[in-house]
Amino acid sequence: MHVHLDGTTPIYMQIAEWLQHEIIADRLQADQKVYSQYQLAELFNINPATAGKGLTILLEEQLLYKKRGLGMFVTMDAKERILLKRRNEILTKMAQEIVLEAKRLLVSDEELLVLIRKTQEGLE
Repeated sequence: MHVHLDGTTPIYMQIAEWLQHEIIADRLQADQKVYSQYQLAELFNINPATAGKGLTILLEEQLLYKKRGLGMFVTMDAKERILLKRRNEILTKMAQEIVLEAKRLLVSDEELLVLIRKTQEGLE
């Protein structure tokens, strides 16, 4: 299996994203061993140090943990952490876009809040 990388995002970030996607898709599950940096290097045809950098990101985000001499494993709550982070990032971005558009249209904060409340009520 060979995986294609895009040319715009740093490779180590793409490795981290790919591993997160594998966790979300349940192809990597809680307490399961993940690929080593050497396996990732071979899979993606990249330098092992670059692959290691991608693993380190997930380690720092507490999505992976190390077992000395055995490698890295998926944390129990990795999938939930990834989903929560993505939800928060998407909602934050959408909220920023709404606020910017409201300012462009000269909608006051109060008017915007009323609009949001009406929208919530309409969905209930």
